[in-house]
Parts: sequence; C-alpha cells; structure tokens
Amino acid sequence: MEPTILLVEDDSTFCYLISEKLRAEGFRVLRANDGVTGIQMLQQHQPDLVLLDVMMPRMDGWETCRRAREISDVPIIMLTCRTDEMDIVRGLELGADDYVTKPFSTMELLARIRAALRRGSQPIAGKAIVHIDDRLVIDRTRREVLVDGRSVELSATEYRLLTCFLDNVNRILTHQSLLTQVWGWEYVEQTDYVKVYVHHLRQKIEQDPKRPRYILTERGLGYRFQVPGRL
Repeated sequence: MEPTILLVEDDSTFCYLISEKLRAEGFRVLRANDGVTGIQMLQQHQPDLVLLDVMMPRMDGWETCRRAREISDVPIIMLTCRTDEMDIVRGLELGADDYVTKPFSTMELLARIRAALRRGSQPIAGKAIVHIDDRLVIDRTRREVLVDGRSVELSATEYRLLTCFLDNVNRILTHQSLLTQVWGWEYVEQTDYVKVYVHHLRQKIEQDPKRPRYILTERGLGYRFQVPGRL
C-alpha cells in the first residue's frame, strides 16, 4: 500500500504544491492547517509520517510535536524558515526525527521522507535478550529496555541508536557512522542529532548520566558502548 503522509501546514498554497508533488511520487497525503487538527488526524488516521510546519496558528509546531510524541512514534519531519542551530536542537529534543529548512528542493524533501520511512521499517537484528549487567537488560523481541528491573520507554530513534551501539560493543563509532546507520547517509553532516539522542539515552539508562558507564565519549572521534567488566 502507498505510504500515508500527514502534512500539517497553514500556508494553503505551499500545502497544495507539496501535496501534489508527494502524490506524484506515489504517496497518499492528508492535510491539516493547524496543530490541533493535526493531532486529531494523527489519532484518527495513524499516518506513516508527519510533515510538520513550525509557525502555525492555534498550536505551533513545537507544541504539536510534543503532543504527537505522547501518542505516537510516527516519524516527524519539521518544516521551517528558521535556521538557528538551537531551533534544530529544540525540535530534536521534542522528538522530531528530522528538520528541513525552507526553501528546500523537492528532491531533498523526498530523500528525507524516504530515509525516515526506511528507518522505521528496518528490523533490528541480533540476540533476542541482551544482559549488559545486573541493572541493564534489552529484550529485542519485545523491544523492551529494563533498568533495575523496570521498563524504560524509549522513542523509536533512541531504540535504534541503542541497538546500533549493541551491535558494535567496544567499537568506537564516529558521528558519521552513527548518523549513517541510525538516520541514513543523507544525515552525515548532522552531528547535533547524535549529541541530542546520546544525551537522551544516557538520561534513561545510565545510573549517573554525567559519569556514564555504558555510552562513553571518545573525544574528537565519537562514542563507544562499553559493557562493564568486559574489555
């Protein structure tokens, strides 16, 4: 079946043009002109991906993204004219998977959409249950992470990042390597993505995020996932 994309955008002309281009590429497009309607349509139709404008009436893109993440792990690509690095980080902190700055080419947007859909459909290989130590266990069959016996909720991107580390225990992974494996080759320059999500993971699985024992920083290189007690 054709993937369904929910476009949440208040500019009717822009919305029409993007919708037509996406339909020409084989996507089914749903449209909402504000964040409130967008959340309602997300609940009702469960699309495969959301394109979300930042500057909108009633509810802006930031708040819409935050509320969307409370109910869904659907890939979210934010669309905005704002190029400040802190805005990009803010979107990622709220749970967005990607960030495209207007104006953008149709080819760029399509590449980002396909990469996001591809990431969401990829199965995660490896051992079914991984015992890191007495306090951290990952059950890949159930996509469940247990910390001190309690289930910890991870976003889809956080989970992919964690499993990437698990598949490369004790290997130094550069920012570019992580971006390619977790987000796709289109993102090799977006090092802020890795920093934000490593921070998220540390907050959720490390006993002391400021002094991590699992996800170690290799300065000037990237990160390394260490299994305590194993060289």
